[in-house]
Amino acid sequence: MDHYPSWRKRDCRLCGDGHLLSSSLPFCPDCLRTRWTEVEGEVLRVHRRSRAPFGLPERPPREGAVECPFCVNRCRIPEGGRGYCGAKTVEGGKLVHSFGHDRGLLSYYYDPLPTNCVAAFACGGCARSGFPAHVKCVAGERGAKNLAVFFRSCTLNCLSCQNSTFKERVTPAYTTPGELAALADGTTACICFFGGDPASQMTFSIKAARLTVGRRQGRPLRICWETNGSENPKILHQAARLALGSGGTIKVDVKAWSRGLHLALTGSPNDWIRENLKTVGALAQKRPRPPLLVVSTLLVPGYVDEGEVGAIAGFLASLDPSIPYSLLAFHPAFLMGDLPPTSRRHAVAAAAAAQEAGLRRIHIGNAHLLW
Repeated sequence: MDHYPSWRKRDCRLCGDGHLLSSSLPFCPDCLRTRWTEVEGEVLRVHRRSRAPFGLPERPPREGAVECPFCVNRCRIPEGGRGYCGAKTVEGGKLVHSFGHDRGLLSYYYDPLPTNCVAAFACGGCARSGFPAHVKCVAGERGAKNLAVFFRSCTLNCLSCQNSTFKERVTPAYTTPGELAALADGTTACICFFGGDPASQMTFSIKAARLTVGRRQGRPLRICWETNGSENPKILHQAARLALGSGGTIKVDVKAWSRGLHLALTGSPNDWIRENLKTVGALAQKRPRPPLLVVSTLLVPGYVDEGEVGAIAGFLASLDPSIPYSLLAFHPAFLMGDLPPTSRRHAVAAAAAAQEAGLRRIHIGNAHLLW
């Protein structure tokens, strides 16, 4: 179905068919899914060029002797080199955290509840879910606030990144886990680690979360992560247990399901996403309300179609049909600024595909962006 009939089409550089495509990624989703080896070189060159202006490594290093086990990129970092995320280096033959372990490269702010959270339609702080164990008031927590922690790094390189300003060079202002934990005062009802993405600084966020939980003195204080799911599954499992015990949520933003399309959109594979979804989904059975696992997908026009959404939703439904799934409206950004916002037709069709795949709780997020 053509959800953008009046928008300018481009011919796919491989098959020649007309599609709604960005000039930065001139291949249709079918070719990216089924003919990846034919387009891989050109697509990954686009990713390398997009990172150079920000001083980031242009590709995950493969020539070094030391492997970084923290994310799906599995960088092999040479002496004095950096990992793809920029947070890890090698000194004296050992992996060193430049940041993301004992100090965080981040910014933060307080956000009054209810807030525009990916999981707001289902979570304890905004959707009146989880009273009395994890929410102070049955009517919701108006007047309380969220401590929003924005990490200035990421393990992926999304061409459609909606928060690409994190890549901009800034004078580093590092924060310790203790300093961050101290920011959660008596009116802080939840903490959300996002970005960029927390995946490249997960051990820091877990340290800060543990300190914060230890200081909450019996009051509800939910710990949440919003992530692309590229973390080492053992590390995400630690975060999920903290979220489980505090009434928080693990929000996994699944960019695409097919390997080729995920590589094209993000520059990285999605090998660990299924395992992470299974792990958090299993823990979610221990606490149905508020839901531990919430999944989202950005509806990038021309690329993330109903077929891709249906594949994601089908996998989630096989884990638990009640997993909340939010379909997020895209706005033109970063290297895909030449695409339109998500259309209402596109969002409705994607929601129908998710429902047909077996999910029962589907939400259209950022609906104000639809046209």
